Amino acid sequence: MEFFRIKKSIPFMRYALFFNVISLITFFIAVGSLATKGLHLGVDFTGGTVIEVTYEKAPELDPIRERMIKIGFAEPAVQNFGTARDVLIRLPVKEGLTSAQLSEQVMTELRGLDAGVKLQRVEFVGPQVGKELLESGALALLFVSLGIVGYLALRFEWKFGVSAIIANLHDVVIILGCFSLFGWEFSLPVLAAILAILGYSVNESVVVMDRIRENFRSRQFRGMSVPDVIDAAITSTMSRTIITHGSTQLMVCSMLIFGGETLYYFALALTIGICFGIYSSVLVGSPLLMWLGLKRDDLVQAEKPKAANEDGAVV
Repeated sequence: MEFFRIKKSIPFMRYALFFNVISLITFFIAVGSLATKGLHLGVDFTGGTVIEVTYEKAPELDPIRERMIKIGFAEPAVQNFGTARDVLIRLPVKEGLTSAQLSEQVMTELRGLDAGVKLQRVEFVGPQVGKELLESGALALLFVSLGIVGYLALRFEWKFGVSAIIANLHDVVIILGCFSLFGWEFSLPVLAAILAILGYSVNESVVVMDRIRENFRSRQFRGMSVPDVIDAAITSTMSRTIITHGSTQLMVCSMLIFGGETLYYFALALTIGICFGIYSSVLVGSPLLMWLGLKRDDLVQAEKPKAANEDGAVV
């Protein structure tokens, strides 16, 4: 489906070097932040206690955070969960306190604010469990990346596989770098968003690369240079890209604005991933095909010269 069609090719490859330099700079900033600051891991990975409470009326969250800081938790996570009356409190590990003692201490402070508060559940995540979750998440990223390389190498050609995985890992590193640079909490929902973005980004890469392959095989583009063929392929997918990504981003923005703290970082990771997914497919993956020396002969077998018989007739 197309709402509009761009008739003249946009010269993306003319500015490929400029955007590749920008990509390298942002990539090294992200890697540098990850190497020096690391990620601000949430309770899911570091271990801690999760307490869910409910109120008769929707409470203010700031006073609850202040009470948690008062009893010795420097970075408590307090957010609405489900409805405005339900509150989820995530607290880091505190030595010398059992889960029961901690929940009783928290409830004493909360009853000082509102006597009608009720405890719904208490869950403790040990540091060992958090470490295993982090390792499992890293392995998931690795296996997804290897699967993408294999799929694209089989479906297209090895140059497409290399370009796509570099472009997709560029998106992952940028998302992780943003969370490291700004100190945002990295939790299981954020990891789920990154895995979703890998699949989402590779879909965009496949669409663009499939059109590039078809253009190389088409007689219409036979006399054109490689950059011109790539520009024509990207331009022809622009309408689809705008419709698809625009619709997705509208949904993600609704989670970002109205989803509360529970969905905020999940939606934020998706937003960054969607924006950079478009950027990397067009201005990272496609130029890499050009730098790797992609040519028509890589995708189209050369036609064999026809032989002639003794009478001179072509057979």
